[in-house]
Amino acid sequence: MRLAINYSPPAAKLVQSGQIEVDLFKTPDWEWMISEAQIIKPVTVHFRFDAGNDSLEQVDWNYVDRLAKRSDTPYINLHLDARGSFYPGIPVDTNNKVEKELVYKTILSDVMKVVKRFGAERIIVENCFSQGEDGKTMRLCEEPELITRVVEETGCGFLLDIAHAIIAAKHIRLKPGEYMSRLPVKSLKEMHFTGINHFQQTGRWMDHLAIREKDWHWLDWVLKHIRGGEWSQPWLLVFEYGGVGEPFEWRSDPQVITWQVPELYERVKSMGE
Repeated sequence: MRLAINYSPPAAKLVQSGQIEVDLFKTPDWEWMISEAQIIKPVTVHFRFDAGNDSLEQVDWNYVDRLAKRSDTPYINLHLDARGSFYPGIPVDTNNKVEKELVYKTILSDVMKVVKRFGAERIIVENCFSQGEDGKTMRLCEEPELITRVVEETGCGFLLDIAHAIIAAKHIRLKPGEYMSRLPVKSLKEMHFTGINHFQQTGRWMDHLAIREKDWHWLDWVLKHIRGGEWSQPWLLVFEYGGVGEPFEWRSDPQVITWQVPELYERVKSMGE
């Protein structure tokens, strides 16, 4: 297993100075950032595509394939992120079986479009979380049964975002361990991890933060299950901290990166290849 971190100017400087060690940078599908990051380290591209909104017809898949090959990115990722704005008249937290099946069929159709283009072995789907009526993502996207159904019916792989899973588990009122165990962990190909926090002033959860003690607990819990053979071992763990631009300036603290990346690197290297 290898370790990547979100590309950011502080992370780049720390890698160049030898203060931290990572195997790759993770970038969005932005050519300028891929070029900039590849001067320092190999890159894995994380694509910004959502399944569930019938919005993939206009994607230039030749361009996507070119970026993936240029960076040796092994998987094309999709977020299981059906948005309420695409389903007028259906509540974000619907429990209606007919409505939920309609949304599921749209998600499945989107995933299959990409599977048919690249093959199931190159596609991974990522679990997301919802903020309910204040957010955009349909609540059913958090359901482990839906996520498992998508993976089983398409034959694609699974990208576990641990922070997303912990937040979704709180919404569903399950313990995080029980929630994650119900996900398609035998099809695990990649993992993302950050700290999370609940902001009282907004009532919302947020990820892409520095790792807290309770967050480390869940990463170690996941690694224990992978090490024990109960879950598949992914090729990569991404520390999704930091980025480029104003929204990430306060979440790209070099002190956090300097402290937390070595902790992550030690854990990842203990897992072997």
